[in-house]
Amino acid sequence: MALNIAYFAWVRERMGVADETVDLPAGVADVGALVAWLAARDARGQIAFAEPHRIRAAIDGVMMGPDAPLLGAREVALFPPVTGG
Repeated sequence: MALNIAYFAWVRERMGVADETVDLPAGVADVGALVAWLAARDARGQIAFAEPHRIRAAIDGVMMGPDAPLLGAREVALFPPVTGG
């Protein structure tokens, strides 16, 4: 399954790209598995996703948790927690 992944804030800086399209391997079925796969894929991912509990995700523009399924998703945005003021 091809999936567009968009990275924001320090996740983008650590990954070195704003977005990419990937073919997900078998077994990567939810957000948590996606983050784990990205962390294991290369050194940049390992650094960007060293603390997976800090990563927030939106699937096709809707905020989701780590157990949210990716089936049918077109885009996943990954970013750190955001604060306002």
